Amino acid sequence: MDTSTLLSDRARSIDASGIRRVFELAAGLRDPINLSIGQPDFQVPHALKKAAIDAINHDQNGYTLTQGSPALRERIAAHLKHDVGWSCSLKPGDGPGVMVTSGTSGALHLAFMSLLSPGDEVVIPDPYFVSYPELATMCGAKAVLCDTYPDFRITAERVEPLLTARTKAVLYCSPSNPAGVALSADECRDLLELCRSRGVLLIADEIYDEFAFREARTQPAAGDPHHLRCPSPARFQGSENDVLLVRGFGKTYGCTGWRLGYAAGPAPVLGAMTKLQQYTFVCAPSPLQASAIAAFDTDMRTTVAAFETRRSLVVGKLSPVTDLVTPDGAFYAFVRVPERLGMTASAFFEKCLEHNVLMIPGHVFSKRDTHFRISFATPDDKLKRGLEVLAGLMG
Repeated sequence: MDTSTLLSDRARSIDASGIRRVFELAAGLRDPINLSIGQPDFQVPHALKKAAIDAINHDQNGYTLTQGSPALRERIAAHLKHDVGWSCSLKPGDGPGVMVTSGTSGALHLAFMSLLSPGDEVVIPDPYFVSYPELATMCGAKAVLCDTYPDFRITAERVEPLLTARTKAVLYCSPSNPAGVALSADECRDLLELCRSRGVLLIADEIYDEFAFREARTQPAAGDPHHLRCPSPARFQGSENDVLLVRGFGKTYGCTGWRLGYAAGPAPVLGAMTKLQQYTFVCAPSPLQASAIAAFDTDMRTTVAAFETRRSLVVGKLSPVTDLVTPDGAFYAFVRVPERLGMTASAFFEKCLEHNVLMIPGHVFSKRDTHFRISFATPDDKLKRGLEVLAGLMG
């Protein structure tokens, strides 16, 4: 039997991630200089490991509530109260809420399924994280691309002409993947006000919110005016009724494989997401939910500072030979292939491969193929070697 004939139109319409293709290619190379995957190269903090082990040993291995364990949700709600000033209820439907998800990708999947019917639209930035357009396709909806070149900022001015009667949401990521760009407080406010005025939900993907470098931290936390944080539309009054805030633990604490994230925002949206989670993910891994509570008392500033130093290394090495927007956070740079080379990013990828260097060509994240993404979540020695190769090929 040819089972390929049984595949759904949905499955046929989705392409495999270009990032995973590079990851598989790396597995076949001998000691590659891998600047492709956004996998943190630091260890999970001991406090989180111990909390996970303790939870397993104390038999916290069964299901939690679909929306997450009460203890973790309570801790998330307390954090959001201090950070963005939201008062999230732990009772379903009783005002803005919070739920635990299987990673931020799980949260976005549930959000798209809850919001988008066939023919609906969601505005996303170009360049985008690879799953954004595919999530819309899975729902029979359309991802409308907002061109953010050359500075990679998704602004209200750029978004407004793209809004239609079918637009349900605008999705942005800050600091962004693939460019590491963080929006300013004014840009966050303007985007929020635009979405409010048009009855469109603003989805804030803030998986890298803790990975914002010093100059990007310009907006004070709600509970501590002396503690500057990465700007967010969630920090403006009443935003809990207009913003779906998506955050997670994997990137900040190096535990990407634990698949832990959370979403907070309007009760109707959280209610729909919770219903869908019952029949999909069921709940996030229960012993790891227990460990995530320890994350809120774990200081990662030294780690982020080390990545800021790496960011400076990337900018110092590549800026003299090509156009490069300085990353404000995360651990990526989206680098332009110099026009003088006369090649696409895909062609440049092949050239890099000849030197055992792996990166991601821009067409994976964009309708353009003019840039490539490097991840500096890699050991310093390999990063330096890789930058030497890239600068040499572009110089």
